[in-house]
Amino acid sequence: MKQVVFFIFLLLTISHLQAQDSIAVNLVNQYKKHLKSKPVRINNIDYTTDKTGHVTIRKPLSDSITITSPGYDEETIAFAETDTQKQVVVNKHFSWTDLLTPMFYILYGGIWLLILIIFAETGLFIGFFFPGDSLLFVAGILSTSLVDSISLNTGNDFFNLMIITALCSIAGILGNTVGYITGRKVGPAMFNWRDRWLFKKRYLYQAQAFYDKHGGGAIVFARFLPLVRTFAPIVAGIVGMDKKKFGFYNIIGCIAWVTSMLFIGHYLNAFTKKQFGIDLEEHLEVIVIAIVLVTTAPVLFKMFFGKKKKADEHIL
Repeated sequence: MKQVVFFIFLLLTISHLQAQDSIAVNLVNQYKKHLKSKPVRINNIDYTTDKTGHVTIRKPLSDSITITSPGYDEETIAFAETDTQKQVVVNKHFSWTDLLTPMFYILYGGIWLLILIIFAETGLFIGFFFPGDSLLFVAGILSTSLVDSISLNTGNDFFNLMIITALCSIAGILGNTVGYITGRKVGPAMFNWRDRWLFKKRYLYQAQAFYDKHGGGAIVFARFLPLVRTFAPIVAGIVGMDKKKFGFYNIIGCIAWVTSMLFIGHYLNAFTKKQFGIDLEEHLEVIVIAIVLVTTAPVLFKMFFGKKKKADEHIL
């Protein structure tokens, strides 16, 4: 009997010592994406992360650990920094798909690149592919780090957001103004162009009639639609929309768009963290897809059901 008790005690002791000699580490890349089921090499020992990006490693003999994985930079950190509640960031190598990730622009360009993108997307032809909505949403989540980067952190979330809102609104208003001026410059000549495959003069007259009737609302509404917000001010300039009318709705639309995206991003993340323990930074891919679907839904609805309705009216 004594031998059995001693054997059980020995097994428990060994198990306890093994547990003390290991620690769970959570690995993520710079975009807050977990390294799920990835082969990693830590202090020359091969491991594989689980589906949540965690891996249990042996405690090192030294004061630091070195992590390597295919497609990622080598990272060396102090062992004291590892903790089951903390995430170890392993930087992913650049790939062209990173350009579709809003956090890429925030991390590597900061607030100045954010401002430049908002300017380009709202008035320059080349800016149509930028993810303006999701970029502002992510900027709201990362507002503290953004104001830190320009040493304007007020210590208050609301005022930090207002600083970013002011800078991005100015950029968006100027971007739309440039697009409008560009349209005004090329517009008169376009009314003399001959009809081509991609250009029909009647489209200009239709656009002109539309802006005469819904111009102000169109400028505001266009802010919330990808692609449309890039070309709306240019078309408004081409068809000769009144300058004062355009300027007024340009300001209203831009402030409404920037404020809503930034504040929703910031306070929704704060709410989900507090109520459900969910950090939206870890689910940005799903959020970006959701934002794209919501913002493009009105356009898609108009394209498919609007044509059907028009066809039905024609038949009648």
